[in-house]
Amino acid sequence: MTRTAESIRRHSGLALFSGGFRPFFLFAALWGALVVPVWIASLWFSGGLIAGADGRAWHIHEMLFGFLAGIIAGFLLTAIPNWTGRMPVTGPRLAGLFGLWAAGRVAGLVPGLWPPLAAVIDCSFLIVFAFVVWREVLAGRNLRNLPVCLMVTALALANIASHSSSISPSLEGVAPRLALAVAVGLIALIGGRIVPSFTQNWLVARSIGPAPKPFGGLDKAVLAVTGVALPLWILWPTWIPAGVALTAAGLGHLIRLSRWRGWKARAEPLVWILHVGYLWLGLGLGLLGASVYLPNHVSITAGVHAVTAGAIGVMTLAVMTRATRGHTGRPREADRATLVIYLTVIAAALARVCAPFHATHSTLLLSVSAGLWTLAFAGFAFAYAPMLLERRPRG
Repeated sequence: MTRTAESIRRHSGLALFSGGFRPFFLFAALWGALVVPVWIASLWFSGGLIAGADGRAWHIHEMLFGFLAGIIAGFLLTAIPNWTGRMPVTGPRLAGLFGLWAAGRVAGLVPGLWPPLAAVIDCSFLIVFAFVVWREVLAGRNLRNLPVCLMVTALALANIASHSSSISPSLEGVAPRLALAVAVGLIALIGGRIVPSFTQNWLVARSIGPAPKPFGGLDKAVLAVTGVALPLWILWPTWIPAGVALTAAGLGHLIRLSRWRGWKARAEPLVWILHVGYLWLGLGLGLLGASVYLPNHVSITAGVHAVTAGAIGVMTLAVMTRATRGHTGRPREADRATLVIYLTVIAAALARVCAPFHATHSTLLLSVSAGLWTLAFAGFAFAYAPMLLERRPRG
């Protein structure tokens, strides 16, 4: 964090491009706040820009390769310099990378744009971003984080596959499953580092014990099971052994979470929200697995949205708020607006996961979830925009 903070302070250009978290966190949050209600509106009102099956495909694509990819970029462009000791990507290079991301969002909305051209524009961002991640990690000889490089590359390949589904229909389902697997892998790997670490720092500062359990054999076993379960699900999503493996992985992550003693940090929302995000990961994998071997009782959409609205939604806001406050010189304590954002996104996830289990109220719950989701991410943009757009305060 020291190297990144020094680079931000020395940056003489536009403050927005002094750190990767600034443009990507702000505009990816705004994009996430927009995509969901637009999709819900297309369900309530027939016709329009993204109505029907194309609207659903647009929603899935933009949440995975627009919103999620932008948040991942903001986080990694900020974290990698601290992992490698190299200077962060800032200024014109950061502006160019962000421009590629923004161009991909626009390309998906331009009427009549030649589909292959729109695909090239959209795919270029993740391809270039993967190159940047590989370059920085290898140049810094940070071999520990090679799995992160592989996962970013997999996300880029998933985006290419999503645009190729018209040529090869079998890729239509593989692409979003691969993207979801990348998100799960990043939360399991990086979340498995930062959740116990930040919890321990908070507990130690207040002389509260005992500390979270250190990384050990159980953690390795859970990551290994997850690493087996996800490829099985990507390739054979209806195969019962794949579902059993997903449930086993989910249970493993819940056991792993219980060892980090999150309840001891219940007084600080900036810490306990990380545990809630990881809790959704375990629950999501469990539900996703159950939807494979109990399809008549557990809808696959419940599992998918426990991972997306739950684990991804909660964890991204947890990381964005903490990183923004830390890298802009603010206290690492949640204010009232931040607490409201957390509670709102948790409620959005609960409503979305419950919707498939209540057929008569599913559309209403879907709409409530969309509204709460929009409030959470628009609320982040509103509350944190001054921090992201202004220079870091001196001292």
